[in-house]
Amino acid sequence: MEGEVLLKLSGVRRSYLSGGEEVEVLHGIDLEVRQGEMLAIVGPSGSGKSTLMNIIGCLDTPTDGSYTVRGQDTLNMLPDELAALRRDFFGFIFQRYHLLGHLSAAENVQVPAVYAGVRKVKRDERAVELLTSLGLEERVAYVPSQLSGGQQQRVSIARALMNGGQIILADEPTGALDQKSGQEVMRILSELNAKGHTIILVTHDRKIAACARRVIAIEDGRIQSDTVNENIVSHVGEKNQDHVAINNRWARSVGSYYDRFKEAFVMAVRAMVANRMRTLLTMLGIIIGIMAVVSVVALARGASEQVLANISSLGTNTITIYPGERMGDVRSGRVRTLTPRDLNALQGQPFVDSASASVQSTVLLRQGNLEYNGTAYGVSADIFRVYGYTVHEGRLFTDDEVRRNAQVAVIDHNTKENFFKDDDPLGRTILVNAMPVQIIGVLDEIDSPFMRSDQLYVYMPYTVSMSRLNHLNYLSSIVIRIQDGFSTPVAERSLVNLLTSRHGRQDFFIQSSDTIMKSISSAIMTFTLLISAIAVISLIVGGIGVMNIMLVSVTERTREIGIRMAVGARQTDIMAQFLIEAVMVCLLGGFVGVLLSFGAGQAVQYFVPSITLSFSLDSIIAAVATSSLIGIGFGFMPARSASRLNPIEALARE
Repeated sequence: MEGEVLLKLSGVRRSYLSGGEEVEVLHGIDLEVRQGEMLAIVGPSGSGKSTLMNIIGCLDTPTDGSYTVRGQDTLNMLPDELAALRRDFFGFIFQRYHLLGHLSAAENVQVPAVYAGVRKVKRDERAVELLTSLGLEERVAYVPSQLSGGQQQRVSIARALMNGGQIILADEPTGALDQKSGQEVMRILSELNAKGHTIILVTHDRKIAACARRVIAIEDGRIQSDTVNENIVSHVGEKNQDHVAINNRWARSVGSYYDRFKEAFVMAVRAMVANRMRTLLTMLGIIIGIMAVVSVVALARGASEQVLANISSLGTNTITIYPGERMGDVRSGRVRTLTPRDLNALQGQPFVDSASASVQSTVLLRQGNLEYNGTAYGVSADIFRVYGYTVHEGRLFTDDEVRRNAQVAVIDHNTKENFFKDDDPLGRTILVNAMPVQIIGVLDEIDSPFMRSDQLYVYMPYTVSMSRLNHLNYLSSIVIRIQDGFSTPVAERSLVNLLTSRHGRQDFFIQSSDTIMKSISSAIMTFTLLISAIAVISLIVGGIGVMNIMLVSVTERTREIGIRMAVGARQTDIMAQFLIEAVMVCLLGGFVGVLLSFGAGQAVQYFVPSITLSFSLDSIIAAVATSSLIGIGFGFMPARSASRLNPIEALARE
């Protein structure tokens, strides 16, 4: 017998575990198949013919022995190498057609070429050409449910020929067809053999086997006979006229990867649409988690901005100097080295924009028959610039009035409302403890969380506060405003060095608005991270839901996975399809969660204006990225499980 030996099986055995025992199905099969043969493998059910067919088609591997395809031993081939053989060398025709129900006839035919990396234009042309040659030119756009059994089998034949189909493996190709359709399929296979295709049939029907020139009878896992039907014309050695060379260079190009990704993407979308309710329920955990994270971050960010704005209202870039070692130091009252001379020394420094002394005391305020407790601040004229206070009525006191110990005062809005509700306070006198002072100005209302709304404040020159009100020769504190553009840390170091050299030791501490802002920002960030960590739990729960649903999806679509593997899909192709679906579910859930968080934020701000939410692009990007990572992380195991399915078991699943 002439012709190139394409397939060679030597001592092939195949065993399976059944009920804890090993059962051998094939017992030392020796077989050669040459180019151009039409070979039928016949035998009763359970004889091992389907197992032999699966090994020949690289859907299964021998337990023992060797199997070579064109001289290449398949025993040690990797899964993707076996997939390449199924994709580029073999063409499968199944008894049950095994078409993908959601794809049209043309799309079903193209599937092997997608995984082979054939350009889309070429795929379209060849699919239409094959379907036309099989009499299906008017059924190109039909889905399998719109086709008869014979038409579906012809689509299956076209798919087997898509990448060339040098060897066509037909498993009971007429088993599910009526007599007329069966005869038509056998006619087509005979014509393909005449064109040089090597045909291997598996059948239990002796009439079908009679159409093949070579018939191998198998029984109980052994070849019983190998006969030649001399009445059938031999095409051994004839070159395959329909051979299609796969452009391997294109198969490794970006375009081919794009086509495979697109195929996986389309499959994922169709699966999601087909199971809309399940998809929505799967996304629910992701939606709630993303919504919670984005809203919590926006709430924390809004609170932070509000607090920092309030701190800024006390004075932009200010530093306050206090006696003692730290805030709350019980010995600070005995430290009396902070004096007006220190204030004068600081006012001459290049980093100082303005500076003010401060002597604070709790006092009794009286005017006529009214009296209230309040706070008296003895300050410099620069205090109003340091803190950015503005006058509503009258004027502020001057440096000259500070030097002259003038008994004048500027009151806040609360003091004016309590003592002079409907009267003009300017020029009037108010008693601070027992000291009379003349009101020369009223400040604009100050909105700050650091000033009590029910407290009364009176500002007077620190000189008169020290000499007549408190009888002190030292200051409670000094506050300075840093020049714009000057580094606060540099100013702090210069200030510490100056006062330490003046006092001979560091008996003071400083507190800057910058430090306060950093401390509050740090506290808010810690709180935000804590709350976000709690919100992330819902994301994890959502991720587990994604994983469970994807596992269900893999189970439901096992047969589809088997079909794709049979026509040449790599493990990475199967994995990509399910990973894309998981990521899409999580991404869509992430976007919906972000939109809902915006909606919830608007509703909260409408009904509770005091609550501020500040959404940031960074948090939104992080949320969407997190949802993608959840899709990848929790979708990986189901996707990996799908990619490692046994093609035979997958195809057998209904």
